[in-house]
Amino acid sequence: MGTTETPSEGANRLDRRLLLERLSSYWLVGAGLFAVALFGLIVLTLVQQSIPIVSEYSLFQMMTSSNWDPAADEFGFLPAIVGTIYVTVLSMAMGTPLAILAAIYIAEYAEGRTKMLVSSFIDVLAAIPSVIFGLVGLIVVVPFVGDYLAPAVGAHSIGLGIVTVSLVMAIIVTPFMISLSVESLEALPDELRESSLGVGATKWETIRTVLLRAAGPGIFSAILLGFGRVFGATIVPAMLIGGQTAIPESPFDAGETLPTLIVNDFGELMSIPLTQSALILVGLMLLVIVWLFNFGAMLVRRRLQRRWQY
Repeated sequence: MGTTETPSEGANRLDRRLLLERLSSYWLVGAGLFAVALFGLIVLTLVQQSIPIVSEYSLFQMMTSSNWDPAADEFGFLPAIVGTIYVTVLSMAMGTPLAILAAIYIAEYAEGRTKMLVSSFIDVLAAIPSVIFGLVGLIVVVPFVGDYLAPAVGAHSIGLGIVTVSLVMAIIVTPFMISLSVESLEALPDELRESSLGVGATKWETIRTVLLRAAGPGIFSAILLGFGRVFGATIVPAMLIGGQTAIPESPFDAGETLPTLIVNDFGELMSIPLTQSALILVGLMLLVIVWLFNFGAMLVRRRLQRRWQY
């Protein structure tokens, strides 16, 4: 025969559950506060270390100057800013349409083994370290751009440059956008598809007018993830962009990005206080830009969710 729980034992069990609930809530609140505090600490550290260069030169002067020569106390960020914009825009322009089309195929057209095979291939691509893509880019993409692509459009290129980095970064970022976009499409209820098909719409019309709108916030988040990955990329641009601290005249020229500016100069010049402060200021700029973009994207995503709510 089973034993009957006494009222005091039941009360003790309830007290333990309530205690565990309070401890869990405290732990979760503490984890959230720790994340906020860590972000604030990083920002304060970067701001403090950036004060020496800002006290010597105005931010506007550094952002609009095209001369980067720490030995001559010239700290112009404009070439790196232009290079970063070039790489980000070109990479996303090449990767985003491919990612959306591939996600539509996987989520709505592929079936059975084909779907499993393609999805597995995408997951493997997403897991490959960036340095491997950089090595393949040196072996394959650099000769392709220098010997074939640039001459085909009437441009001159040594192979290393903005277009090369953009091609490789587009390949790197596409699997991440595909995976998130597939999840957004597959999360939609089947009633949306059935309702659209039931009123005579074709499958493509259903995808274009119903599913893409309903999955819009998730796809937008995927594009945002791709933007953040390209904007802060370091190893691939450092290997393939050429390291030229001058404003590129064309996408086929060598250049510099904000992350590669830090990587290429920080180690050998960190003993020079003013140069170190300038590079830390670049890191602060990267952090602020990404945060502003994420915040703005969050607001846009909320508006899209309200607009496309079904």
